[in-house]
Formats: sequence, structure tokens, C-alpha cells
Amino acid sequence: MQTDINSLDKKRYSRWQKIFGERMTKSGMLSLFIMGAGQLRNKQKGKALFFFSIQLVYVLIEILTSSIVSGGLPNQPKAWGYGFFRKGLWGFFTLGETTGGRFRDNSPVLMIEGLIVILLLGILIFFWIMNIRDANQTAIEYEKSGQIKSSKEYFKHVFETSFAYVVSGPSLVLLLLISIMPILFAFFTAFTNYDAYHNPPADLIDWVGLGNFVKVVQLPGWRTTFVGVAIWTLVWAIIATFTTFFGGLFLALVVNNHRVRFKKIWRTILILPWAIPGMVSLLVFKNFFNQTYGPLNRMLGMNIPWLNDPTLAKVTLIAVNFWLGVPYFMMLMTGILTSFDKTIYEAARVDGANKKQIFWRVTFPILLSQVMPLLIMSFAGNFNNFGAVFFLTNGSPRNIAYEYAGHTDILITWIYKMTKDFKMYNMASIMSILIFLLIGGISTWNFMRTDAFKED
Repeated sequence: MQTDINSLDKKRYSRWQKIFGERMTKSGMLSLFIMGAGQLRNKQKGKALFFFSIQLVYVLIEILTSSIVSGGLPNQPKAWGYGFFRKGLWGFFTLGETTGGRFRDNSPVLMIEGLIVILLLGILIFFWIMNIRDANQTAIEYEKSGQIKSSKEYFKHVFETSFAYVVSGPSLVLLLLISIMPILFAFFTAFTNYDAYHNPPADLIDWVGLGNFVKVVQLPGWRTTFVGVAIWTLVWAIIATFTTFFGGLFLALVVNNHRVRFKKIWRTILILPWAIPGMVSLLVFKNFFNQTYGPLNRMLGMNIPWLNDPTLAKVTLIAVNFWLGVPYFMMLMTGILTSFDKTIYEAARVDGANKKQIFWRVTFPILLSQVMPLLIMSFAGNFNNFGAVFFLTNGSPRNIAYEYAGHTDILITWIYKMTKDFKMYNMASIMSILIFLLIGGISTWNFMRTDAFKED
């Protein structure tokens, strides 16, 4: 047992060694408390100034934004006098304490400020570890060799070996604040009671842990809606992807056939649906399929509920999406087919293969390997194809068994309704997380199986 504990301690110690260096030197200990102090002990003034200036900027921001400098306002809450970083952390963990009056707290704003602070502190921790590691390694190398690099040599070495990271550093910081922070906000909203009954800034919101996830699992209405909408979303994404793919492939093969004349004219006609803005086409189709006033029913002399019957509305939705999406795949297949090496076909014919065998054993496998990444992206796009559903059916017809969703709603339109129409931000965030996990998992798994990924 003691042996196991020693072995575990040794492993933990090894992990710390990988982070901070082979062992903790006096220079490393100095940098542990004051960034750049270890480098100053190692007589590297340039590096010392660099690391110390980073810590100084953070300290100055904290001091200059606190009531120590501004003095604060009369009767303001204590937290309003905190500095930028302290107030950000306080706001993130409490989501505010005061409602109404002059000094009311706004919970979503506090959460956003808190996330920004956490990300900025993460950057500080990165440089803090880098500073300790550098001080340690420099001190150890000096003990072994008696030589030490100047700060100028160090920065030159970093610039030459890590040029890509140096120039992309500011972009990465912007990426954290512009892209990662909104994702984190949506993620953490799923763990709050941010809904129509808690509407900031009139009300504060609170952390509820996994309570919202329990609702989705335990409450029959939410569970039924989620399962039903998720299944239809998956079915929709698969059918929409494969119908447009094989439809485009079929049209490309037909147009490229040597018997077809005026190929350019045919391609121009077939690409027109893609050239027209999708929203315009969908609104035209919505009127075209109207049960009462639609031209289609009038021409047929019938009263077919194209968009009002649950099953028929789904079929109509898939058909319209096929009309909109097939030109893209047709042009894509045309481009790939015309780039094939003709000697492959000649070799297959010499081996005795007929046209059917050449297509299924030569053309199709090569074609599939080249378009597989695009096919996966198309699946992900159809999974979140908001426009097609919203502008054609708006999720209708209504499903009385569902919570805030209709028969043709997919997850993304359900989320839109929950946020815009019913202010159920917390439940919408849960669905966003589930979509992210589902799409991310499926896409990653498929990408890793493609030839394009393996050859990279």
C-alpha cells in the first residue's frame, strides 16, 4: 500500500516537473511570487521586464478600476467598489445581489464580465507558468554549463522557433473574447433559471446546477418534445443530405453524358435555383403550397394540406430542400468528374469491366473519398438548417404534445422559438449543448474515418 502511495506521489511530482521544470530553484521560487524576479536573479533584465510588465498591467487594471481610485458613489453596494477582476469573479459566482433602485445588478451582464475576467486570468496563469518554467530552466542550465543566454538571444530564439504562435497571439486573444466567450455564456446559462419568470434586469437569475437537465429527463412534456424533435432532426438531416447528394450526382452524370447536347445551357438552367436567394424561394413555395389559396391546389382542383398535415408537411419540406440543394452538388460532381484521369477508365475497360462496374467500382469510390468531408459538412449544415424550416413551415403544423414546438420543428428552430417567443433561455441553452455534442461527435467521428483526414 505504501509502495502504491509513493508511486502515486512520484507520478504527481513528475507532472509538476513537466510543467515547472526539472526542480524548483531559487530563481523559480522568486518568479513564483513576482513575475520576472527569477529572470532578474538570472541577470536577464529584458525577460524580467517583459514578465513583470504583464503582472503590473493586471495589478494596475485592478487598482485603477476600484473605488480606491474613483472613490465610489454614495450608498453604493460594497461589490460595486471592487476592481475589474475581483468584481468580475464576484459577479460570476453570485450573479448579483441587488434588485431595483439605482444600484441594481444585471445578472447576464455580470456573467459576461465574469467570463471575460476568467479568460483574462487564464492568459495571466499561462504567462505565470511560463515565467516560472523559464526561470527554473535558465538557472539549471547555468549551473550545468556556466553559461546563460542574454534576453536578446532568448527573444530572437523564440521569434525564430515560434513565429507562428507569436504573430497569431493577438488573434487568439480576440478569438477567446469573440468566439469562445459567447459559447461559454450559452453553456453556463444552461445551469441557471434564466427564463420568462426571471427576466433581468428586473429580476436576478441564480445558479440551479443540473436542475434544467433533470427537467428534460424527468418531465414528460420536455422529454417527449426533445426525443420527438431530435429524432425528426436526425431523419431530416440524413434524408436532406443524401437526396441532394445523389440527386446532384445523377444530374451531373446525365448532363455529362456524351449523348446530351448543349451541356452549358442545361447546366445554366439547373443551377438557377441555387442562384436565387433561398429565403425568396422558400416564401414563394410557402404560398405555392398554401392549402386554401395556393396555385398548386387550384390547378389540381383539390384541397391537399401540403403544409398542414404532419407527414405531408415533412415530405414537402424535404422536396423543397431537394430543389434548393441539388444544384450545388450537381456542380460539385461535375467539377470532380471532369477532373478524373481518363486512363483509369481505359485500364478498367482493358480488364473487361462494363459501364456499371466502372461506375460503382471506380468512379463512385474515388468520388466519395473526395467529397466525404463536404458531405459531412452538408450533414451538419442540414442539422442546423434554420432557414428551410422557418421560412417554409415555421415548425407547423402544431403538435399539442410538444412544449413550444411543432411537427416540423428541428432542434435549431425549437431553440429559436424558446428564446425569442417564450424567453426560455436556460432550456434553449441545454438544447444548444446537446446539438453541439451530437454534431461535434458525429462530425469528428466521420472526419477521422475519411481519407482526407488520414492523409493529412
